[in-house]
Amino acid sequence: MSQPITPRKSALLRPLFKLLMLLLVAVLTLQLYFVGRIALMAILVPESTAFQRSEIFRVVNTTGALNWRQNWVPYAEISVNLKRAVITSEDASFTEHDGLDLEALEKAWGKNAAAEQRAQKIADRLAADAAKRQSNKKTGNSTPAPLKPAVKAPKIVGGSTITQQLAKNLFLSGERTLLRKGEELVLTLLLEALLNKQRILEIYLNNVEWGEGIFGAEAAAQHYFRKPAARLSPYEAARLAVMLPRPRYFETRPNSEYLASRANTIVARMGGVVVP
Repeated sequence: MSQPITPRKSALLRPLFKLLMLLLVAVLTLQLYFVGRIALMAILVPESTAFQRSEIFRVVNTTGALNWRQNWVPYAEISVNLKRAVITSEDASFTEHDGLDLEALEKAWGKNAAAEQRAQKIADRLAADAAKRQSNKKTGNSTPAPLKPAVKAPKIVGGSTITQQLAKNLFLSGERTLLRKGEELVLTLLLEALLNKQRILEIYLNNVEWGEGIFGAEAAAQHYFRKPAARLSPYEAARLAVMLPRPRYFETRPNSEYLASRANTIVARMGGVVVP
């Protein structure tokens, strides 16, 4: 038989219940705030994103100055070449999914697991070599095992859709926690429910980072090609699209062979992409 709740237990549970209710109200209030913010984005231009604000803080603290380039342009004034290139490179099924591409996520998890296994095998081999060298030292062997290079961290593949990337950049920090990923999922679904694909892509292209202090398609087109975003050629658009995962890295490596090769691949695939 279950024991009845005594007055003392009831007094102890009451504050806990109030705390849980306050947390629930806080979570619901936050979600309503996000709903309101996203609904307004259907007609208003977002002033800035959480990622941009964190970048302003980082750049000012690092350099003491802020060189900021961003100029919002309407969807119609962004080259269809750039729209096709970004969708091809970042999210080929953008117009088909509801914010989440489960197939892409599954592939990303598989690649990350394989990369971690390879890194672990290399680490085990290096540990065995180190143990062998130590043993050779103790026994006076004059021909120790050759040194091996340090293990590189495995490259992590994201698998995020354009909508997920926008949700993260608009509202969230860069930390990698389950709570933040859960909030990213909720925001992604809200974006897809409250905005159409064209508006999502328009906001994304006008706010995404393309280099140190370079945000949006217009600023990127002017910085790299000295022309407006409306006049980008297929190859120029493809180069910008390839930069997106690591814009600051590629900004300092304009002659990267990978950048040129990958851009050619994107150009070859752009024709089959549907643009909203």
